[in-house]
This record gives sequence, C-alpha cells and structure tokens, in this order.
Amino acid sequence: MESYYWIPTGMILIADLTIRIGLSIRVIMRKRAASVTLAWLVIILLLPFVGAFIYLLFGENRLGEHRAARAAADLRVITRWADSLRQRTRVDWERVNPECQPLHRQIDAIIGIPTMPGNRLELIASPTDFFSRLIEDIDAAQSSCFLEFYIWNEGGMADQVAEALIRARKRGVTCRILLDSIGSKEFFSGRTCRRMRRQGIEITEALPAGLLRALFVRIDLRNHRKIVTIDGRTGYSGSQNLVDPRYFKQDEGVGQWIDTMVRVEGPVVEIMTASFLYDWLLENKKSMKELTTSPEVRPVPAADRALVQLVPSGPGYGEDTIHNLLLTTIYAARQELILTTPYFVPDNAILAALKSAAQRGVEVIIILPEKNDSRLVQYASRAHFEQLLEAGVQLMAFSGGLLHAKTITVDRDFSLIGSVNLDMRSFWLNFEMTLFVYDKEFTVRLCDLQRGYLRHARQIRGAELRDRPAGQRFLENCALLVGPLL
Repeated sequence: MESYYWIPTGMILIADLTIRIGLSIRVIMRKRAASVTLAWLVIILLLPFVGAFIYLLFGENRLGEHRAARAAADLRVITRWADSLRQRTRVDWERVNPECQPLHRQIDAIIGIPTMPGNRLELIASPTDFFSRLIEDIDAAQSSCFLEFYIWNEGGMADQVAEALIRARKRGVTCRILLDSIGSKEFFSGRTCRRMRRQGIEITEALPAGLLRALFVRIDLRNHRKIVTIDGRTGYSGSQNLVDPRYFKQDEGVGQWIDTMVRVEGPVVEIMTASFLYDWLLENKKSMKELTTSPEVRPVPAADRALVQLVPSGPGYGEDTIHNLLLTTIYAARQELILTTPYFVPDNAILAALKSAAQRGVEVIIILPEKNDSRLVQYASRAHFEQLLEAGVQLMAFSGGLLHAKTITVDRDFSLIGSVNLDMRSFWLNFEMTLFVYDKEFTVRLCDLQRGYLRHARQIRGAELRDRPAGQRFLENCALLVGPLL
C-alpha cells in the first residue's frame, strides 16, 4: 500500500524539477543583466513552486498584447511629430558644458526627443509652495488642466487642488487626471474622486491592477510619473506626488516626505503635454492622432534661455534607456557629482561608475534618508556602503524627514531632476519622467538646495559600518541577493 504514495510524490518531484529547469533556461536565455538573472535563479531554485509562481507574476515585462499593439501601431504618428520638433529647434551648444551635447545626442538617438531651448525654470523646494503655485495656475487656466501622478492622497492642500480643478471645470476647462491604479488605490474609492467625476472631471486609472489581470500582465509595472500641464503653456515635474506630507504616511516613523518640483514655461512644455496625452490616449484605448491634432499640443514661445530635454522612460521606450543615460551622466563628471535619492539599490554598472568618479578625483556626494519606509531597500542599500566609502564616495544620511527628491547635479553645470530612483525598478520597470537641464543658473540653484540638505545630514563613516553586528551584515547581504529586483 505504501508504494502507491511514491507515485504522486514522484510526480510532484518531477513536475517541480521540470518547472525549475524550464524557467531557469528561460531566465538565462532572456540575456538580462547578470545580477537580475542570478537573483531570479536564486528565487526559482530555492523556492519550490512558489519561486516559479513569483517569477510568472513579476519576472517578465508583460504589459498586455492589446496595449503593445496600440503603441506599435501609433509609432509612426509619434515619429512624425518628433521629426517636426527637430526641424524647428535650433540649439547653441557653444555656451554650455561640452559634456551636454553628447547626452543630447544619445537621448535624441534613443527616444527621438530633441533638446528644447528658451525655457524658464522655477525650482520649488517645499510642498506648500508647490501646491500654492499649482492652485494659482489652475485658477488661471482657460482651456486645459492635465495631471499625471503615481499617488493622489486626500487631505490638506491636496484637497484644495481638487477644489481648484472643480472650479476650473465649471468655467468650461477640460480637466483630465491620470493616476496609477495601485499608487492611488485609496483615492479611486474615496469621496473626492467621486465628487470630481460628478463635476465632469475625467479621471483614469493607469495600468489597472487586479488578481485576474495578474494572469495576463505584470501588475508591478507602475506609472511613477509626475506631470502637470496647464493650457499647454505651463508645466510641472519632479518627485512630488499629489499628497500633502502632513497627511501622508504619518505612521511610518520616517517623518514628512521632502520633495522637489520644477515649474516650467517655454517650448519643452509642448513635449510635456504630448507625453501626458500619449499616456492618456493609451490608457483610454484611443488613437494617437489626437496627440498631433490637439490644440493643447502646439509650439510654445520662448520664456527664457534654459535648455531642457525631456526623457520619458519605461517598458517600450528602449531597453536600458534611463540606466544608460545615468551612466553617461556619472562618467561626465569632472569636479563634483551630487545625488539625492530615497531608494538606492544600484546595479554593478552604476556602482562602478560612482566608484570610478570618486577615484579619479570627483567629489561624489550621495544624500540618502536616515530612515526609509522600505526596510528591505534600506538593508540592500547599506550592503553597498563599504565599497563606496573605500572608493572615496561621501555618503550622507538625511534626518530631516524622508528625502524623496530625485536629483543629480554635475560640476554645477547641468542637472537631472524627475521621478527616477537609483534602483532597478526605476531603471527597467516603472514608467518615469526626467528633465535633463543643460543650464548653469538652474543647476547652481539645485546644487545649493542639495547642499542645504547637508545641514540636516550626518556623514556615514567606515568605522560605523565595520562595527555593526554580524546579524545585520547577514540581513544586508540577504537583501542584496534580491536587490536587482527591488
């Protein structure tokens, strides 16, 4: 009788072995970064059946066949529009850092979006200032208010933005809001969302998520962008979600979130508006023809002299796009490189670039939050600290709240600001938005803000890391194994 038990047991073992071998071969054949491949192999081989299930849910960039087909079908429309931008854009590269033009060429070659001259940039370092300026612009809107965020959280000044949009809609202004399905899950079921929809404001879920959809698309690919355009003439972008920090995640024990936004006037706003409409039309299953026929997508007159290149990134925008551009940026540094990021889990290439910069004499400063809302990310980050310190990189722990700003300044000459974290999720999984700013005046202001963060930060020393308990080292190294997937 006992011999019969070996039949189902043997079948289970054979099935498990077949699944593990089959998925391991698939992971290897996809030719992804070695760190990512090894991390998935660890999960598949160490966790019977569960590892395979996790990989099938999160291991591949599945966005859905219909969505991919729509994006491919409208590629020609986008290409023609981008070509028209290039034909009417003239940039004087003689007056900027010579490292900027190769970056411009790389972005243009990969994404097809040129640098736009003639922009005015206003750096906004506090949520109160951001909300006040945004509400002021919405109240002055005459034709359209387009907002795209990862999170909208009710409470405080975020509710005042909702009231401003309702007032705008009553004046006949077209108001469209695109929010990530998971990031804004609570908002979609809340009172404010229902009220705004009743007033005629169009609100769409980006990348809808659910158990059924998880069988067909990868649900952890998220829209992490932060974009606002008003009347196709004024724009905002940066790291701030549509949340008032006084009312957001106050029980996490990390303090209020600290963000940075940019208010933009000038020709690059045309591309910001087109980027919003591209995402909006894709989610609403509409033709991209509206992108080129919309009265909101039009040439915007020069407002100042800043050169700005908008870089959308994510699945479908070219593999490794933002990752490769960040590498170019780091290697361009000659004197000073300052980075702020809340989530720091670099791959080997980014790690090598940062170490190389410090070793060739560049002052490299990385400012991170002292406390993070993700324990796993915090452990994975610290696993890299020793080798960075040995190379001469300065690591600063900010204690004035959760520093959520994502900024890079290079030689006080050019800068990056947007939604991209220095982690694998931002590099390869999330839909992100970054402004490459080739303007010394703006970069100096941003650099001064970064150095202002240092007044509330302490320098992490090698002795501190060497003296930490063995148990903590073990947890950090374990987190490092799945770091490429964070």
